[in-house]
Amino acid sequence: MEFHIALTSASPEPMVVQDALFDVDPTAVVDLDMSGLVMRVSAAASATDLVEVLRQVGWPVTPAQVVQLPSICCGGCGG
Repeated sequence: MEFHIALTSASPEPMVVQDALFDVDPTAVVDLDMSGLVMRVSAAASATDLVEVLRQVGWPVTPAQVVQLPSICCGGCGG
């Protein structure tokens, strides 16, 4: 799933979040959008899992701040 989270002054670096997500999904990818104002997270995780990981790294987000994007999977790979 892909999630977008608006950055705040207390936001951790993307690599900190990616490292913290490793136990949930070792293939997770975290980066910033081109504006640098939105953290993008691509991970096999639920929004609830993501919020918990973000809280563990010291970024107290609420579920309302985490926007889950619709899937872009075409199904071509069978997954």
